[in-house]
Amino acid sequence: MNATGAEHVSIVTGGAGFIGSHLVERLLADGDRVRVIDDFSGGSEANLAAVRGHPNLEIHTADIAEFEAIRSAFQGADRVFHLAAKADIVPSIQNPMPYHRTNVDGTINVLEALREARVQRLVYAASSSCYGIPDVYPTPEESAIRPMYPYALTKYLGEEYVRHWHQTYGVAAVSLRLFNVYGPRVRTAGNYGAVFGVFMAQKLAGKPLTVVGDGAQTRDFTFVTDVVEAFVQASVADVAGEVMNVGSGDTYSVNRLVELIGGEVVHIPKRPGEPDCTFADTARIRRVLGWGPKVSFEDGVDVMLENIDGWREAPIWTTEKIADATRDWFRYLGK
Repeated sequence: MNATGAEHVSIVTGGAGFIGSHLVERLLADGDRVRVIDDFSGGSEANLAAVRGHPNLEIHTADIAEFEAIRSAFQGADRVFHLAAKADIVPSIQNPMPYHRTNVDGTINVLEALREARVQRLVYAASSSCYGIPDVYPTPEESAIRPMYPYALTKYLGEEYVRHWHQTYGVAAVSLRLFNVYGPRVRTAGNYGAVFGVFMAQKLAGKPLTVVGDGAQTRDFTFVTDVVEAFVQASVADVAGEVMNVGSGDTYSVNRLVELIGGEVVHIPKRPGEPDCTFADTARIRRVLGWGPKVSFEDGVDVMLENIDGWREAPIWTTEKIADATRDWFRYLGK
């Protein structure tokens, strides 16, 4: 409920995406009226199958980089969750301009649309990729910003615009820097990307799991329902102008992930520009919001395996396909 005791009217940009669709389900379960803004270039109608036809759900098919296409959807809304973005590392290296258009120009459009409509609150999905290869683990929010590729840069520029719209126009905004989010519906199609989607499709097809380097690198794998809870708490807390990490409270090796999934392994070359560890310092979000993760890594992997059929149509990445897909990664970041 909002301050008047009425149901919230919540906008979720990128609501047909992986995290966005889980957030939409949560908001509808909480009694919100939800407006999804998505152009379905990265998200999928299938991600919203569980809530299709819900009386409190509106879907606006629009590109956030087109201001006139989205501005009317913001009228009468209470809060905005801005998750729409172009993701994936390699395509951002190969073709950076669409990333700027969506992740930077699109974010400015969302900020101006909500300011024009006098929407009360914004929660922005920022990225921990802004830290690049950090000096400190766990990594606090005050760490140096070192984006290593255009995706990371454009997500950080979006975060900076959110900060400036708070500073200049008084938009009550919070940015959440997400670490290695996984869960059912994690992106699987199109570009070579997140390890969970790659491994699930390989496991289902009985193919070897392609482990980068020796597999000792660790990641702060954070389950999607914990991330959704952070978004919801940030949207109702009396706090603005904050940037907060969202992580699992630990870091786990790729070898441990392989152990939990099970299967044969094949090793592929370590990639330049990738940290050996990602590990969020979550002291700030625990202090400010009282938020903490609830899903253990082992339980989260179990949920993934229970939902493995969701990767039946996903591309199966072989060593040869990965080498081809990451050629420009090595070319530009291997200097």
